[in-house]
Amino acid sequence: MRAATTAGALALAALMGLTGCAGMSSHDRHVVTGASVGAVAGAVLTGGSPIGTVGGAAVGGVIGNEIGKSR
Repeated sequence: MRAATTAGALALAALMGLTGCAGMSSHDRHVVTGASVGAVAGAVLTGGSPIGTVGGAAVGGVIGNEIGKSR
């Protein structure tokens, strides 16, 4: 249950953070979205571990960066 609560809180924080992205470039939005999704996935996969959350955000940010470059 704790992982679900953590994931829900992270998803809500990501959603609130993304509402401020109106002035961002498409590439920047890809990076932020990737980091947000990665953080939630890392938290869920590691049971809410802070290291897993940060690691997931880092990996997601790199993936978002690469996706943003190709467009």
